[in-house]
Amino acid sequence: MKAIIFDFDGLIIDTESVWFAAYKEVLVDYEIQLTLDKFSEVVGTHDDVLFSYIEENSSIPFDKEILESKVSALVQVKLGEPVLRESVEDYLKAAKQTGLKIGLASSSSRAWVEGFLKQMNIYDYFEVIKTKEDVLDIKPDPELYLKAIEALGIDATEAIAFEDSLNGLLAARKAGLHCVIVPNSVTANLVFEDYSLRLSSMAEKSLEDVINHLSIIE
Repeated sequence: MKAIIFDFDGLIIDTESVWFAAYKEVLVDYEIQLTLDKFSEVVGTHDDVLFSYIEENSSIPFDKEILESKVSALVQVKLGEPVLRESVEDYLKAAKQTGLKIGLASSSSRAWVEGFLKQMNIYDYFEVIKTKEDVLDIKPDPELYLKAIEALGIDATEAIAFEDSLNGLLAARKAGLHCVIVPNSVTANLVFEDYSLRLSSMAEKSLEDVINHLSIIE
């Protein structure tokens, strides 16, 4: 292996559970009881499915921009002081020490991603960061990962993607990468298939153990 490529939301910081809680709270005003199953469908990709669902199920007219603004404001309150998911920084340190290249591929905006990376003091670990501004289509389309491996100067088979969502897994596999799934509380019940390894958290196995595991099953 020559590189690891991280997703961001839900993988580095568990923002997904916060977004779910915020949408669930705001949508009560629109007479919608948002379920975890419905919300999990949009994790890691466009929110078109979610807003189609709201439009179909709410008897109260809504403005998408106003609704998004309410949710975003509530997210900032609920997120408070963000924390890295368990052992994320251990993996970054291990990759750096062993000479692996480190990339990031996220369907979110560059300002959102880089803001948190800098706040958590891990921005400098990443040689390549690809976000929605860099591609025509986001996950589950593979373009984010294809752009990342091109920028890192490696082949897809030489990289491991770390993902928490089904849309992320699909994107990584379509791009030809190995993919390790590390679900969070929002995505844990999704049906994942065709992954290389599943972890409850990065504390379950060291990065060295993950790479050794993948080398055995190749």
